[in-house]
Amino acid sequence: MNNTAKTAGVASRTKLRRSSLFKAISTRYDLYLMLLIPLVWYLVFHYGPLYGLQIAFKNFSPAKGISGSAWVGLDHFQRFVESYYFWRLLWNTISINLFSLLFAFPIPILLALIVTEIRNKSFSKIVQNITYIPHFISIVVMVGMLMLFLSPRGGPLNAIIEALGGDPVRFLDSAAWFKPIFISSNIWQNMGWQSIIYIAALAGVNPQLYEAAKMDGASRMRRIWHVSIPGILPVIVILLILDVGHFMNVGFEKILLMQNNLNLDSSDVISTFVYSTGILKGEYSYTAAIGLFNSVINLVLLLLVNRFARKKAETSLW
Repeated sequence: MNNTAKTAGVASRTKLRRSSLFKAISTRYDLYLMLLIPLVWYLVFHYGPLYGLQIAFKNFSPAKGISGSAWVGLDHFQRFVESYYFWRLLWNTISINLFSLLFAFPIPILLALIVTEIRNKSFSKIVQNITYIPHFISIVVMVGMLMLFLSPRGGPLNAIIEALGGDPVRFLDSAAWFKPIFISSNIWQNMGWQSIIYIAALAGVNPQLYEAAKMDGASRMRRIWHVSIPGILPVIVILLILDVGHFMNVGFEKILLMQNNLNLDSSDVISTFVYSTGILKGEYSYTAAIGLFNSVINLVLLLLVNRFARKKAETSLW
C-alpha cells in the first residue's frame, strides 16, 4: 500500500512539473521562440556534421558517398601517428598554445587590474579604448601590418636595427622568430578585448572589502592580492578551463597567412596540415581522422582541468 502511495505521489509531482513547464512555455512563448534559433543552428551546424565523422574510419570516396565507402578501421590514425611529420605537428601545436597560455592568458587580467586601479576615470577610458581597438583589425590586415613593420627593406624595426649598426633580420622568414611574433601579436590584438570580462568581474567585488582592508592598513598591492584577485578568481578559473578546452586549436587563418616554406618547421600545425592535405589534396578520410584525434585531446584536457578545478578551486563548468 505504501509503495502504491509513493508511486502515485511521484506520478502526481511529475505531472505537476510538466503542467507548470507547459504553462511557463505558453506564457512566454516569444522567449522560447528566440531560443529556438540558436538551438536549430547548433543542431544543424554542430551536431548534424557528426554523422560524417565516420569517414575517419572509412576510405571515403565522393562517388560512393559516406555510407557506401569501405571501412578501414584505425588505418588513418595509425598512418598519422607513424608519419615523419607527426611529432613536428604535435610539438608546434602544443608549444604555440602552451606559450600562449603562459604569456597571453595573464596579461588581460593584469590590464584589467591596472585599468581598475587608475583613479583618473577619463584616462582609464582612454587606456581601455586604445587597448580595445586592435581587436577590430581583421586578421588579413593584421598580417599585412606585420609584414610591413617587420620587412627587411624599409620596415621600422629593421630600420632601427640598421641604425644601431646591425644587419636587417628577415623575421617572417625565420622559423625561430615565428612563434614569438605570432604570440606577441595575438597578445597585442586581443588583450584589451579579453580584459572586458575581468573589468566587469572587478566591478562586482564588494567595495566594503576594500574599505575593510584599507582600515587594516593594507597597501594597494595588498588589496589587489587579497581582495581583487580572490574576488575574480572564479571567473579566471572558468575562462582558463574554456581556454584549455580548445588547447589544440590554433589561430588557423593567421598562421596560414604568416606561413611560408622558410618558417614551415615552426608554423606547420595540425589545423594547417588538415587544410593543405584534406582540402587541397582531397584526402578527406585521413584529415578527418587527424581532426578527430585533435578533438579527442581537447576533450580529455577539458575533463581533466575541469575536475582539477572543481577539487582545488571549487569552481568548474559542471
